[in-house]
Amino acid sequence: MKNIWAFRTAYKTPIGCTPYKLVYGKSCHLPIELEHRAYWALKHANFDLKTAGDHRKLQLNELNELRDQAYENSLIYKERTKKLRDSKIKNRIFNVGDQVLLFNSRLKIFSGKLKTRWFDPFTITEVFPYGTTKFSHADGSNFKVNCHRLKRYFGGDTPTMVVPDL
Repeated sequence: MKNIWAFRTAYKTPIGCTPYKLVYGKSCHLPIELEHRAYWALKHANFDLKTAGDHRKLQLNELNELRDQAYENSLIYKERTKKLRDSKIKNRIFNVGDQVLLFNSRLKIFSGKLKTRWFDPFTITEVFPYGTTKFSHADGSNFKVNCHRLKRYFGGDTPTMVVPDL
């Protein structure tokens, strides 16, 4: 229960407010803080129903504005994070006939700490738009891969396993 309360009352940068405020339209207070105020507000608001109704309509409009603002803040946050992520991606340009090494992402799942994650030199046979390449292996297999999983091969032996010299 404490974790849910902590999540709902913690300020979230992407939306610019707390989830509690986004749902209920007001800041979250502990129940002990509210006991006296709630009794006073209830007694004060029930005297005039028209005033209480107008006040509630105003609160609902403010809540809609708050939700719209949170939506805009989340869009701005998403754009910034996408821009940051895209700036960190290297733009790799390959040509037909280049020798490349392929990144083996399965070694992240099945840890082989001393194994290299780059394997076999491949030859690029075709380059497609938006960073996709088709390449062939010496055994005759052909397939397509995103360029972000490739790096240039400059010759020499590819290490199959690095063993420390004891």
